[in-house]
Amino acid sequence: MSFVHLHVHSPFSFLDGASRLDDLVAEAALQGMPALALTDHDNVSGAVRFQQKCLAAGIIPIQGAEVTLRGGHHLTMLAQGPQGYANLCRIITAAHLGADPVPGPGGLLALAPGHDRLQPAAPFDALSHDTDGLIAMSGCRRGEIPSLILRGHLAEAEAAARRYASWFPGRFYLEVQDTRLPGERMLQTAMRDLGEHLGIPLVASNDVHYRTKEEFYIHDLLTCVRTLTRLDQPHAERRLNAENYLKPAAKMGRRFAHLPQALANTLKIAEQCGPALDLEAKLFPEFEIPGGMSAAAYLRELTFAGAQERYGRISEKVRTRLEHELKIIIQLGYEDYFLLVWDVARYARSRGIRCAGRGSAADSAVAYCLFITDVDAVGRGLLFERFMSLERAEKPDIDIDFDARRRDEVAEYVYRKYGRDKVAAVCTYNTFHARSAIRDLGKA
Repeated sequence: MSFVHLHVHSPFSFLDGASRLDDLVAEAALQGMPALALTDHDNVSGAVRFQQKCLAAGIIPIQGAEVTLRGGHHLTMLAQGPQGYANLCRIITAAHLGADPVPGPGGLLALAPGHDRLQPAAPFDALSHDTDGLIAMSGCRRGEIPSLILRGHLAEAEAAARRYASWFPGRFYLEVQDTRLPGERMLQTAMRDLGEHLGIPLVASNDVHYRTKEEFYIHDLLTCVRTLTRLDQPHAERRLNAENYLKPAAKMGRRFAHLPQALANTLKIAEQCGPALDLEAKLFPEFEIPGGMSAAAYLRELTFAGAQERYGRISEKVRTRLEHELKIIIQLGYEDYFLLVWDVARYARSRGIRCAGRGSAADSAVAYCLFITDVDAVGRGLLFERFMSLERAEKPDIDIDFDARRRDEVAEYVYRKYGRDKVAAVCTYNTFHARSAIRDLGKA
């Protein structure tokens, strides 16, 4: 029989997902599954790589997340497409800010008073609007409905189920799992009865945290690191068994033979979902040009004005180099991007905020003449093709350092000029290398 895993964690569930994205996708493809979901805790950081790997493997990528709600409850959400993905991002933003961002350019983008940014928690108001394109599942034992049932609060569980069903009309499922934990069969029966009473369908999942059963020990070790626990010490976060792996469809079929519709609904949900990201889309904003001039013409004007200021006299060597770079920039369609970066650097300088471009952008004479960098690429004989070339046709990446004490002023200018709904902050994830792995895992 066929089955689709709709609740899966990768290493982007920090110190909780124990198998690489590549391995999870490869395993799903090896098992012949038609689709796979990614539902990391409170983030979609693996979305791009996940979609690329799934499409290359011939399976449908389902973007999702297991979002933490106020009160510590979990809710699994899956995006049916781009609209659902956008709404999922809005809810995740609300979780990290502790407040629901108001839709629109003036939307709230600040931490709620008293909110701990290290403890994401989306307010329930964030689920009461703009949930189109999202399918919700009640989550693991830390979901509000399962946790109420396990504590014997059946009336409250029914009220919660009605509330979620109203927020996700026709798109809410009661999630059931079979991972051999105490009270699990009772919980399944209660969820089935609640679903029949309210007309809410069931869906089976396995809350996957690692690829194969043999990789459980890695997850257990990472849990010890996360909870500052030694391997010889008990902790409530340490799982009791090795059941949370990417089980084959046949094994899931045997576990849920008494709930066949819960299995069938995994395929039903997968059929309603598709790739949520357009990875070929050009997302750079259009720079507002004064006097109806084209972006290419304005970039050229600013570049040669800056060259006059930088060099005093524009030699043939400098002119040839600038024309060469401008031709490539314009042919690849990145003139708006250069104008945007110029605008941000210009604003910082006008406010007396120290800034300096770095990295491969220093190989660009155009960037030097726009006062984005302070390295004379012509004088130093640096090759522009190390930064941009027609052969590679890669997106340019210009890094600028700003005075840390006034960086927020620059960010606020960008939000104000380009719209809060069109600006995003990015982060980097730390990864274990030999020394850090020995240090952190050795403690456990």
